[in-house]
Amino acid sequence: MSPSYPELAEEFGRISTYAYAEEEAFLSTLKAGTTILDTAITESKSKGKSQLSGDKAFQLHDTYGFPIDLTLEIAQEQGLQVDQEGFRRLMADQRNRAKADAKARKTGHADMSAYRSALDAGGAVEFTGYQEVVRESRVRALIGDKGRVEVAGEGDFVELVLDTTPFYAEGGGQQADTGVIKVGGGRLEVVDVQQPLPGLIVHKARVIQGEVRAGESGLAEIDVTRRKAISRSHTATHLVHQTMRNFLGESATQAGSLNAPGRLRFDFHTPGAINPSVLFDVEQQINEVLLRDLEVTAFITSQEEARRLGAMALFGEKYGDEVRVVEVGDYARELCGGTHVARSGQLGLVKILTEQSIGSGVRRVEALVGIDAFGFLAKEHLLVSRLADLFRVPGDQVADRVEQTVTALRDAEKELEKLRAQMVLAGAGALVEQAKDLRGVAYVGTEAPEGAGGNDVRTLAQELRGKFDPARPAVVAVTARANGKASLIVAINAAAKGRGLSAADLVKGALSGRGGGNADLAQGGGLPASEAANLLASIEKALTEAS
Repeated sequence: MSPSYPELAEEFGRISTYAYAEEEAFLSTLKAGTTILDTAITESKSKGKSQLSGDKAFQLHDTYGFPIDLTLEIAQEQGLQVDQEGFRRLMADQRNRAKADAKARKTGHADMSAYRSALDAGGAVEFTGYQEVVRESRVRALIGDKGRVEVAGEGDFVELVLDTTPFYAEGGGQQADTGVIKVGGGRLEVVDVQQPLPGLIVHKARVIQGEVRAGESGLAEIDVTRRKAISRSHTATHLVHQTMRNFLGESATQAGSLNAPGRLRFDFHTPGAINPSVLFDVEQQINEVLLRDLEVTAFITSQEEARRLGAMALFGEKYGDEVRVVEVGDYARELCGGTHVARSGQLGLVKILTEQSIGSGVRRVEALVGIDAFGFLAKEHLLVSRLADLFRVPGDQVADRVEQTVTALRDAEKELEKLRAQMVLAGAGALVEQAKDLRGVAYVGTEAPEGAGGNDVRTLAQELRGKFDPARPAVVAVTARANGKASLIVAINAAAKGRGLSAADLVKGALSGRGGGNADLAQGGGLPASEAANLLASIEKALTEAS
């Protein structure tokens, strides 16, 4: 197919890597789904049913990714039909919910008729935000919760469609502009801008003064500080994209992005984790480009010419015959409809924070840009300086000293645990000698020393149990207090079990059914710490009555 789709040959290495990975993942899905389907078929047959329910087929498809075609085929081989009508109904319900939710998230309305009416009446909205940040315009339409309205008063949330606008609508990974619109005697605060239909830019706003009427003219003014911060992040994203390709190869293509004030998120295709040293080199090369203070330019050209120039395009994106190309000097060239800085030096600094997997063959880096990056580094420097003062070492030795300290603390904790265990067990002999005889059963009820951990308490109970004569029935109950709660552990020996006693029954009886374990050893908790003594008394009472 490469004569028709040259990308298949050009990207064969990357495509084949992902194809084989997907094949392996599907085989795992197939194995797990087949097991679940076999169980469902067996259950249906055991109940005398001749049909597999639609909700079971939907669960296999929706939860486990098991294709409906395979469900139909395997069920048929086992002599069962599948409720396909029920399956299709559930699939349709899910699709409708997803579409409604997506529209509501973006536009606030599931009904698109008001938007289409506004678009049909006035055509596409002209975006002038590349050249200006303030624009005189006319309110073409106002849209409220229930559709188009003629007027909006103070405190109302409303959506405005203008003839022209400098406000950038969210898209291409770039967050929307915010700002104000002054119309007549009214003033609106724009909190979001979306494009629910191609060519229709809609401003979500709250009337903060006066009232606004459809048909009036006014002044639209974006938040310039926010726009500049977002533009810096968007240009930085282009640099991250190009630099990743420089170090990881042409297959490191963009899979998604977020350009927000002072920060960016960039998702890209690559088979595995990025070595930290490579990330360091990527960050260094990006900041070297900033120091070169390259000019950032944008121009409109044909898609064919853009390809000839080597401009990067996002796979799956729809482009018209004419496209907008953004260049950062001779370093990066990409198709893009977003806003950018005038020169790379205006970014100031790019600091990569994290790199992680977000899916099969897709990684994500997050970074700070400009003053946000400087602020982060300033805090990091302050932290290192404080640690250097505390450890009384130069800053470049802080990491080694912290590692040494952590190791020493772990060793000390192990030693402390040994000492605590010895302290807990020190009085075991005396407790056994003081055991109560409850009609032939030796009983020891005690509270573990303060600070004893769960393992210490368990060890104490088992140690006490082991000190009794095996022929003498013995029950040991140990309580402990931690984090405001009381816990209980009960241990009994074989002779006590021979009398019909069970550690699990004793614990559940004291804790009103809570707790778990077996006849030899059981534990539970959850009551207030003040109940520790009452738990011991409860065990003693139960033994007295049982004996």
